[in-house]
Amino acid sequence: MSDQTQETSGATRLERLHAVLDKGTLNQAGRMLNALHPGEIAHLLESLPLAQREIVWGLVNEENGGEVLMLVADEVRSDLISKMETSQLLAASEGLDTDDLADLVQELPDTITREILDSLDHQHRDRLEAILSYPEDTAGGLMNPDTITVRPEVTLDVVMRYLRHLKDKIPPQTDILMVVNRDGKYLGVLPLTVLVTHAPDDTVAEVMSLDARAMPADWEARKVANRFEQHDLVSAPVIDEEGRLIGRITIDDVVDVIREEGEHQFMGQAGLSEDEDMFAPVLVSARRRALWLGINLITALLASWVIGLFEATIEKIVALAVLMPIVASMGGIAGSQTLTLTIRGIALGQLSGKNTRWLVLKELAVGTLNGLIWAAVVAVIAGFWFNDVNLGLLIATAMIINLVLAALTGTLLPMTLDKVGIDPALAGSVLLTTVTDIVGFFAFLGLATLFLL
Repeated sequence: MSDQTQETSGATRLERLHAVLDKGTLNQAGRMLNALHPGEIAHLLESLPLAQREIVWGLVNEENGGEVLMLVADEVRSDLISKMETSQLLAASEGLDTDDLADLVQELPDTITREILDSLDHQHRDRLEAILSYPEDTAGGLMNPDTITVRPEVTLDVVMRYLRHLKDKIPPQTDILMVVNRDGKYLGVLPLTVLVTHAPDDTVAEVMSLDARAMPADWEARKVANRFEQHDLVSAPVIDEEGRLIGRITIDDVVDVIREEGEHQFMGQAGLSEDEDMFAPVLVSARRRALWLGINLITALLASWVIGLFEATIEKIVALAVLMPIVASMGGIAGSQTLTLTIRGIALGQLSGKNTRWLVLKELAVGTLNGLIWAAVVAVIAGFWFNDVNLGLLIATAMIINLVLAALTGTLLPMTLDKVGIDPALAGSVLLTTVTDIVGFFAFLGLATLFLL
């Protein structure tokens, strides 16, 4: 099914649900809702205003509740959890995979978390606590401890009989079996394709793959996602600092990481969180956005202050007021292009101390070349427009200065922010716009004051 068809289908489901809710036929809405996949239910919940969302959430069957809860955005999940009874939360936690349960309990009150832990058997409790001991955005926090392990000395016939014995207990997305020694240390993997295509009397040691490198539990989620992308993995082993196998990461968890990273980059450019609830209360949304509006106001005042320094110049040459936005806008766009490219490189782990210099030089060259090309175009337009060659040359010079500095800022700013622990996706665009506006205005009006008055 194409993306457009999927979007249309999703919109149609939402329209049908609205129509049923408007009629007040909740039984029909419940049947329609629970016939859907949990991911589709989660999408519908995120698409509803708060009052309707609460009604629809009450129609979701208990057996679907936990999975739906894990698939909605963090902010929506927090809102739903805050309105649920303890018995409902305990019911929602039943049947969840251990890694999903770990994500859920971190958002629950301590009393409910303890109840959930007490309801688990010793083995499941140990596995859950193992995940909770790692930060959420690491390989250890992403992993699921439910793995199938085999020893290298056993035959493939023994492995096949073992799998038949497990039956429905085989974890989803199992494409490989983990090979460990008697101490639980990771040795390699046995792909299922190898298992079913080799002789039953072959040993695991003879056919196992040693190429599948395990991921340390303290790896960042971003690094994990890069490994999955580069090696086309479906699942991968996770080990502790002593090399013991402690779990595995599956592609569904990595897809979530990639999606969240993409949403973070996109929403961060507007100063918003990737978990922003579209239908959050007005005061909550206003409070969050007020911070970035305030920061933007400060930067705008700085740019206006620079313009005010040259008030006398603008009064004498009115054409400067007409042309000023061109210089600032061109610098802002050029800088944003470089900024986006650099932030992407940081996110993908493509930048290091060795290649940063080359990126800076390359972007400076691009900024200079574009500056020369478009400065020439603007110079001709401004010269004919105001019948003043000097004015055309002046705006051309200012544009070159601003585009070159925009390229430099677009590369160095996000790397600097990342080093000091500030998210460049959130702060980068605001700071970059400040630099390009101030430099553009200062260069254009400063040169005008020096050479045209």
